[in-house]
Amino acid sequence: MSLPVPDEEALLHSQRLSSAIAAEIRGHDGWISFADYMTQVLYLPGLGYYSAGARKFGAAGDFVTAPGLSGLFGQALARQVAQVMAASAPVILEVGAGTGRLAADLLAALAAMDALPERYLILDLSGDLRARQRETLAAAVPEWVDRVTWLDALPEHFAGAIVANELLDAMPAHLVVWAADGPIEMGVALNAEGGFVRAGRPATGEVLAAAREIAEACALPDGYLIELGLAARRWSAEWGKRLDKGALLLIDYGFPRHEFYHPQRGEGTLMCHYRHHAHPDPFYLPGLQDVTVHVDFTAMIAAAHPAGLDLLGYTNQGQFLINCGILDLLAALPQDTPDYVRAAGAVGKLVMPHEMGELFKVIAIGRGMDEPLCGFSSGDRSHRL
Repeated sequence: MSLPVPDEEALLHSQRLSSAIAAEIRGHDGWISFADYMTQVLYLPGLGYYSAGARKFGAAGDFVTAPGLSGLFGQALARQVAQVMAASAPVILEVGAGTGRLAADLLAALAAMDALPERYLILDLSGDLRARQRETLAAAVPEWVDRVTWLDALPEHFAGAIVANELLDAMPAHLVVWAADGPIEMGVALNAEGGFVRAGRPATGEVLAAAREIAEACALPDGYLIELGLAARRWSAEWGKRLDKGALLLIDYGFPRHEFYHPQRGEGTLMCHYRHHAHPDPFYLPGLQDVTVHVDFTAMIAAAHPAGLDLLGYTNQGQFLINCGILDLLAALPQDTPDYVRAAGAVGKLVMPHEMGELFKVIAIGRGMDEPLCGFSSGDRSHRL
């Protein structure tokens, strides 16, 4: 694996995080779950990937998200957000707002539609990203910054539209290897040199119950690696207590359960992102790379429905954006101009099946929404969940 070499300061940062995690492992009888490891490398205050100051997004970062490709993504999404607000309350909550680009694009688009929210709430645990979000909003939509408020936790009660783009994939996941004599949870231990290695223990408790649930629904051969996004499930179910009226619009890469746990996907979906290189080693430079797992969208609604929430739609990103009029927005740009050429290329990446259009999915979960959502007017795949 040939990856870019970080500078000395970045290496020291990674070493400090590695030392902190190693101490955590020693303090827990030499083993922690992979979910605990993922929590540490991504969110440990001051050291984790999303808690420290390393640049993550864009050409100078580790990956590019849909809002960074084109403002047309936010403009199309705004049409769906406006419909949700009209049916619930004029408030938006964006969870995990990245650079703030999507927030700026949504506010600008909604202003043009005469559908501005009274409040735009952002929940982001990263102080570094909060600062970047403020800078982005101040530069792009200074007239609407006074409507933006940053939260430290989910609101006790909420009505309106919740937006989360590439949030669920970064929630900690457990790893389990299916075996005929009992599932083995793969966690993290230390080797003789003090480096991180995978190590297994018999699965117990919630992890064991979830693994058995998957095995009952899907044919799993011995040695099959199961990824369990229990944190994402709990987050989805939590909205049953908090959402009074409105909808969650969750955009991420993943599959319905029968595709997620397909026999040919026996080594899981774990992927790391470092300087625009994707690779499968979660122990490479802790704190300097993103660590992600694809989303089991069946699990999201299976957790939300018993909590009193409804499935409002599920489809791929390409179909969702087309339903929301992204091609019309592109056609409205002056043609034969560099801006149009760039926008056309970006829209292709967003909607084409061999790009982001099929891998990324959109699921809407909500309460009290009587009218069908425009983003799922054609090509709804709810039946596949």
